[in-house]
Parts: sequence; C-alpha cells; structure tokens
Amino acid sequence: MGMTTLCYIEKEGRYLMLHRIVKKKDVNKDKWIGVGGHFEHGESPEDCMFREVMEETGLTPTKYRFCGIVTFLSDMGTLKEAWEYMCLYHIEEFQGELKDCDEGVLEWIRKEDILNLELWEGDRLFLRYMEERKPFFSLKLTYQKGMLTEACLDGKELEFFDVLDEEGRKTGRIKERSLVHEDGDPHGTVHIWAVRQTESGFDVLLQKRSKDKDSFPGCYDISSAGHVEAGDDYMETAIRELSEELGIEASEEELEFVEIHRGIVNRTFYGRPFFNHEISAVYVYDQPICITDLCLQEEEVEEVRWMDYEEVRKQMKTGQLEHCIFEDEFLELGRYLKQKRV
Repeated sequence: MGMTTLCYIEKEGRYLMLHRIVKKKDVNKDKWIGVGGHFEHGESPEDCMFREVMEETGLTPTKYRFCGIVTFLSDMGTLKEAWEYMCLYHIEEFQGELKDCDEGVLEWIRKEDILNLELWEGDRLFLRYMEERKPFFSLKLTYQKGMLTEACLDGKELEFFDVLDEEGRKTGRIKERSLVHEDGDPHGTVHIWAVRQTESGFDVLLQKRSKDKDSFPGCYDISSAGHVEAGDDYMETAIRELSEELGIEASEEELEFVEIHRGIVNRTFYGRPFFNHEISAVYVYDQPICITDLCLQEEEVEEVRWMDYEEVRKQMKTGQLEHCIFEDEFLELGRYLKQKRV
C-alpha cells in the first residue's frame, strides 16, 4: 500500500499533464496523468504535494484545493503501485519556471482535449468531479488487466454496463454509466409499455420523469424503462425495473416481447454532452393496473397517467407533449397493439 499525491496544475484553461514514457517498469507506462508521487516519512499531504510539484515541475503552488481521496486498486504493478490512497489536488495558481521532468514529458493540454489522451478510465471521473468543483469526495477505483471494473463514490457503487457491438452482442468489456453516455457506446436497455384496451383502442401508461434525472428531466416517457447492468439480461432487468419504478411484481409470462429497438440520442444536459446509443428490448405489459395502488420510485418517476394511444401520437406530432419517446418505437407499438386486438 502507498500514500501518494496527484496534482493537476491549471493555467489558462490547460492542465499540466505528464506523459509517462520514461520508466520501463511503470504501472502508468504510456499514460497521461498529473504530477505527484509517494509520501516520504513524516510528510503531510500538503508537504508531499509541495515537494513533488517542485521536484517534477520546478513550480511552487500558491493557490490550491484538496479535492478528494482516490483509492486505486489494480492487479498490475508492484504491491506498492497496485494499492494506493491518492490525495487529489487542483493547483489554481503557482510561481516559478517550468523545468524538464525525469518521470516523463510535461505538456500543457487544453481541458477540452484531455479525453483524447491515453488516460486511466477512472481518471475521467475524478477529473470531472474536480472540474465541477464537487465537494470533497472519496472515490474508489478497481482495475483488472487495466480495465476499470468497479467504482464507488462516497461509499456508493456506480453503475456499470456491458458494452455491446453493433449487433447487440456483449464485447466482454464493461464501462461506468456516465462514461458510456459520454462516449456513445452501444449498451442494453429495456422498455416496458403498460397498456389497457378500451372501446376505441388502447391506453398507454406514461411516466413523467423526475425533475432531477440526468437526462430529459420532467419529460413524459415509456411506462417503465432502465439500463441492463453488467452481467444481467433483458428479461430480469425488465422485471426489476417494473418493480423498482412502479411497484409492479410481474412474471416473465406477463411480459410480451415486441421488438429490439435501436435508438440514438445526442444532446446536452446541465452543460454536459449526453450521447446515448441504446439497444433495447421492448415489452408490453397488459395486466390490470390501478394507478393509485402503484408505488412510484421518487428519484425516477414524478407521476404516471393513462393516455389514449392516438392522442399521445397526436400530441407528440404537434409538440404538445414534452416527451423523450422514440417515435419509430411508438409506431411499432401501435402496429403490435392493433394486430393483437384483431
């Protein structure tokens, strides 16, 4: 186990990045990281930060933030390298002249170009938290064979999805949810449409998304939907989402498969890009539902309402209904319901 500092020095919209290409045996070989290193005996985090920055860059920090603790676990490198507590610093002002570093090559990189570098995947998480000035945080990152397989933020596990190929097959790689939506990786979701037959056609149950959702807050959406977590399949996810979001305990026999739908959305929410490429299993659930008996998941669903299928379609076309429903999927649902009724 090691105690280290990791420091990101900022100047004019750029971070000073260290390209680790010097040492032959280095767990960070060929990666771009901040500057820093291991504590020496008796040092505080600030002592180590000042010393490492001076040794590696020749600079002296004059204004800085202690942003958080990063617990780094890896099956690579020496025992000291493979288990570290990293004290993360954002250095906003400094003095001195930049010098060459014997650990690698130093270069000022524009913030918007950082993601084009060869980074540890988890670094993208704490760099975002640092940039957003998130309150002091604890982030645990676990790697296997160089791939991020687990992340916990302030003791809460972050979601991971299987990355799929264009045909919807698992590639063997998993990825943290927010990074999937930054990069537009294909991933699995389920869409469950709750419906009821009427004299004139069908009603569909629409949920209104919570105003705190990370995408499409406050919009009307599918009855129940969710991501397929790493290692899970479509059906078990559909059953889980119905239970968690609406309190409906459904069986496999009560869910009718409609189609596999491919949907792509490229938008911006809260100032951050959201690139969604989902491959969805679409189901219909037509068992009796009493809205007042539903148990809504507050962080996901604000309310639910029944609406006539044709009225929903009309309001979607005219823009009266603020929604995030894929229109081609909704049309396919209509065809399926009409065939079923006949």
